[in-house]
Amino acid sequence: MPVIVTFDLENTPAAQELYDTCIDRVTEGRGFASPADLPAPGLLAHIAGPVGGRWRVTDVWESPESFEAFAKILGPVLTDLGYGDVRPDVSPAHNVVLR
Repeated sequence: MPVIVTFDLENTPAAQELYDTCIDRVTEGRGFASPADLPAPGLLAHIAGPVGGRWRVTDVWESPESFEAFAKILGPVLTDLGYGDVRPDVSPAHNVVLR
């Protein structure tokens, strides 16, 4: 069952910088233009940007297990950057429609 994973931080320049730094570290500087760029399979969709005064990252993963595999990679990066206490909201998806 797909899951929706949402990270929500106060929208500050530091939040966008944290996002950019995490992407750079997780992809080892290769960039992120496709789910295949991540070192863990299973990402269906990814959106990041400012929303209502917050910096929001929303992903759709194929399953809780696929997200958990990615979290094992992202977690140490967040901890190293001083954000180890950041926890996403993980919810089951009712419907996923992709182009």
